[in-house]
Amino acid sequence: MSQPPRFFGLYDRPYLLLSLTSLFWATNIVLGRFIAGSIPPITLAWVRWAAAAVILAPFAWHHVRRDWPALRERIGVVIVLSLTGITLYNTMAYIGLTHTQALNALLLQSTVPVMIAVMTFFMYGDRLTGRQLSGILTSMLGVVTIICRGDPRVLLSVELNQGDIWMLSALAIYAFYSAVLRKKPQVHPLSLLCATITLGAILLTPFFLWELSTGARPVVSAATVAVFVYVAIFPSLVAYLFFNRGVELIGANRTGPFFHLMPLFGSAIAILFLGERPMWFHALGYALVVTGIFLATRRSRPEPQLAP
Repeated sequence: MSQPPRFFGLYDRPYLLLSLTSLFWATNIVLGRFIAGSIPPITLAWVRWAAAAVILAPFAWHHVRRDWPALRERIGVVIVLSLTGITLYNTMAYIGLTHTQALNALLLQSTVPVMIAVMTFFMYGDRLTGRQLSGILTSMLGVVTIICRGDPRVLLSVELNQGDIWMLSALAIYAFYSAVLRKKPQVHPLSLLCATITLGAILLTPFFLWELSTGARPVVSAATVAVFVYVAIFPSLVAYLFFNRGVELIGANRTGPFFHLMPLFGSAIAILFLGERPMWFHALGYALVVTGIFLATRRSRPEPQLAP
């Protein structure tokens, strides 16, 4: 396998890669909810991945040609990665965002580290260490603190709906994708990304055509075009490249807690761009999330392992 892109040393810093991934995905959730009434969910997912494939192709094509024998040898794994991480996860998440509130979506995101731990336990026998489990629970408490604005009674007002079922199912599928990454073919990162994105867009095409046949059409405006461009580049190409590399460097279980950065970044975006005032619960939540991630990702001497 040829050397992966270095990005000025960034590509060997998993914690920074995963933090940027969470930032891009947090913005994707905000935009997905913002644009829900203007772009049908399957259309948004299809345009996102089709555009990403077109953008990536000129940079990845020579890697794909060289790595094709290795990709073909593990084509079953590539198909599973495409179907779960590209076709199903994003489409189901966008459908969920058309039926639920951002509060519910962010709360459900906090379950991903536990889902990843369960998947890797049943697939590979991996177990969470005591430090990892305490880190996940600490960062999850920080997520709840931010979302509930320091008032736990807010949780009592949360009502689950069909959108939450879509979102929870999508997150379970992505946890499975994260676990399957361990079996990915050993090829150049751009080869794997191009293969999974292109195949994922192809698998999504029949559903996109079905949605068009129902009369659903996007509202073409400067805002929708800007959303299409953003989601095709940052939450898709850049974030998936960074996430795949992060899992490769530190493993799926240790990447899970970084999902808890998403509500942290979401609240920071609200403070910076929507005029929301920073409050005490923001500081407390941020501190808990960062502390939890530190505990969950820090390597230490071997300690007793706990089943998830």
